[in-house]
Amino acid sequence: MKNRPTALIMAAPITAAARAVLAMLLAGCLVVAALSTTAEAQQRPRKTLLDMLFGNSEPDVYDEPAGQPAPRRATPPRKRPPPPPRQVEVQPETPPPAEKMPDAKTILVVGDFLASGLGDGLENAFSTSPGVVVQTRGTVASGLVRQDYYNWPQQLPTMLDQMKPAMVVVMIGANDRQQIIGDGLNEKYGTDPWFLAYEERVQQFVKLVTSRHIPLLWVGLPSFGSDQLTASALKLNQLYQSQVTSVGGEFIDIWDGFTDQNGEFIVTGSDINGQQVRLRTADGVNLTAAGKRKVAFYVEKPARRLLGDQASPDITRLDGANALPAEQANLPATEMEKITRTLPMSLSDPNLDGGAQLLGGAPAPTPSTPSPRDLLVEKGQMAPAPTGRVDDYRLPGTAR
Repeated sequence: MKNRPTALIMAAPITAAARAVLAMLLAGCLVVAALSTTAEAQQRPRKTLLDMLFGNSEPDVYDEPAGQPAPRRATPPRKRPPPPPRQVEVQPETPPPAEKMPDAKTILVVGDFLASGLGDGLENAFSTSPGVVVQTRGTVASGLVRQDYYNWPQQLPTMLDQMKPAMVVVMIGANDRQQIIGDGLNEKYGTDPWFLAYEERVQQFVKLVTSRHIPLLWVGLPSFGSDQLTASALKLNQLYQSQVTSVGGEFIDIWDGFTDQNGEFIVTGSDINGQQVRLRTADGVNLTAAGKRKVAFYVEKPARRLLGDQASPDITRLDGANALPAEQANLPATEMEKITRTLPMSLSDPNLDGGAQLLGGAPAPTPSTPSPRDLLVEKGQMAPAPTGRVDDYRLPGTAR
């Protein structure tokens, strides 16, 4: 047996014990393969019926071998469209403010916080007029009700004596919707005694100006974001208008400039150039810069009318550019009166809007001969009907 060839050993029949060992090894391999397949199935997500019908949108799951990263799909980078060119809003050039003349006329603006905003707008409106100076004396929380806080009848005469204004512009009343106190009064807002006492105070305020023969412009209140404030503003505007016009003052109504077609409060509206801008602040009470300028636009037209040539932007030049020629400077006074000089007019002048004359307001021409209607109505005469018309009742051959 020791010297038997190797081929004979390999050709020997397999015993039962060897077969049993081989069967156990094969069964172990099958068990390991089944366990690995089960673990892999547990790692991978189970596909549903919708995934099998329409496909799975989730990315494929790859097993990462040891030391090797999972393969990744190469996605091309997305190209973002270039941003649109930035539009730079070109602001209109505003002319520089003119140097004021020594004898410039003063517009005195008094009242509450709305008057302070109106004064800012008027300064902008007359910035290029060397013959006009705007002085604003507005007290934010003042009014005609609480004279214990700020007494306008005592303060206003001192202002008039010091500044000697050519006109006074008043805008007040936004703070007056409260209990009236002073002079033995203690009345709740909205009662008849309250309105009677308030009317007397308005008369007193107005007469302080008109008694000095100073032109008075009283600006009405605008609408507000609160319905209660708006209703009060309407009542007070009626009271202001009746009292101011009764003593020779002028009431300026700005209501339509800050409401829509239905008379409702608006935050955004047209400015003096017709552009849609924000006129009121978020509280529904105060005015923006555009709103202040719009209120001033209502005042600008009557103010220029009262000031005359003094409000012109080119009334004079401080450098002597519009001095009279030498041949005219030596003329006598009687000859100088015969010279007609026309001052330049700004294209933004409110007088150019034609507000003083209606379109087509010229009287119709008077006809030289009476019309058929006049003959029929006044004299009972009717012209004969033309031949052949339905109302021609003449017999054929009859003379006309």
